[in-house]
Amino acid sequence: MSATVHPSAIVDAGAVLGDATRVWHFAHVCAGARIGAGCSLGQNVFVGDDVVIGDNVKVQNNVSVYDAVTLEDDVFCGPSMVFTNVYNPRAAVVRKHEYRRTLVRRGATIGANATIVCGVTIGAHAFIGAGALVNRDVPAFALMVGVPARQSGWISRFGERLPLPLKGAGDARCSHTGDVYVLQDGVCTLLPAAAAQPLP
Repeated sequence: MSATVHPSAIVDAGAVLGDATRVWHFAHVCAGARIGAGCSLGQNVFVGDDVVIGDNVKVQNNVSVYDAVTLEDDVFCGPSMVFTNVYNPRAAVVRKHEYRRTLVRRGATIGANATIVCGVTIGAHAFIGAGALVNRDVPAFALMVGVPARQSGWISRFGERLPLPLKGAGDARCSHTGDVYVLQDGVCTLLPAAAAQPLP
């Protein structure tokens, strides 16, 4: 099985596309990009040279994944969300040697029209609400909203809010999957037995 590329899309020689990856209308994938299997790149998506995208990643319409961005497996990038790679850009100042790397961990969701300021790490299965502005690292399973983004809760890997306090300690079970989450010292973790099971 091979990738499917729409006739209007441009995939530069040297780019790597995994099996069953789909590249839709007017997208552009640069030569150095490495994209895994089962991904979907929507209309008008741009993927830079220094970009690594894992398996089963969904990049919706009008998203530019610029150099120095890494998306792990199962990441969702909502329509028109924004990545950056220079912290203090000026048209008259060349800063390509100052790119700050951005890492989006496995299973994270970035909502429509959100902006991710370069140099941050978004934790596994975190959820960035639509229109949020992320300018600092995000913990795993954190639900982030607002400008600038602030944590408003915890969210399961299934995408449902967990009844856990923002701080302190506690545990909660996802009503859809039965997964158990434990909060301790501001860190939310999925019990190992649940983490080994695939989502329904």
